[in-house]
Amino acid sequence: MKSTDNLDLPSLRRCVSAGEHLPESTWRSWFEATGIKLIDGIGATEMLHIFISASDEEIIPGMTGKVVPGYEAIIVNEDFAELASGEIGFLAVRGPTGVRYLNDVRQNVYAVNGWNVTGDLYLKDANGYFKYQSRADDMIISSGYNIAAPEVENALLTHNSVAEVAVVGEPDEERGMLVVAYVVVLGGVAESPELIKELQDHVKQKIAPFKYPRKIVFVKALPKTTTGKLQRFRLKADNK
Repeated sequence: MKSTDNLDLPSLRRCVSAGEHLPESTWRSWFEATGIKLIDGIGATEMLHIFISASDEEIIPGMTGKVVPGYEAIIVNEDFAELASGEIGFLAVRGPTGVRYLNDVRQNVYAVNGWNVTGDLYLKDANGYFKYQSRADDMIISSGYNIAAPEVENALLTHNSVAEVAVVGEPDEERGMLVVAYVVVLGGVAESPELIKELQDHVKQKIAPFKYPRKIVFVKALPKTTTGKLQRFRLKADNK
């Protein structure tokens, strides 16, 4: 994160992250730079409101938060059976707000038994906190292992040479999918085969050996929307 030494922030009391998953490393970098705890949360256009969040002393870095009063949220499998704490599954939510799709095939998968299925993979811990894993279509299945792209991204972001990163799956005959990382390095850092090896070893140590990116591509910038949201689908299209 760039230095905030030249910014005048005495009146800034709260900050909210929205539109994209908030990596724990980003949360910690912002807190170290400003002393302000970023408020994370998840909402959906179809729900018209944020339904999981936390603020102030309830914030746990890396966790999205707890269910907002008035809403309910559960983690379910593909058969819509509710899963136990710690198990990864689909996030389903219901509450006082929400819409349905009219004459749209998305209605068949988005609204199930009165619940809205967001398309996000989450787990809920024993204390009721929800932890984001990935979008359902961003889960990479490689050699039978489920590898969440955001988890690999967060591990890479803790390396002091990485400015930005996006992780996607690339079709592979042997493994089914390969974990591929598109990396933007910090200014002054040289892109090299040695750095690729260093980043791969870093991921092995931070999370698990089988989750490391077997392919790393250095890029000058990541594809994003005008509002700064990462466009992983464009990177996936390049890998087909």
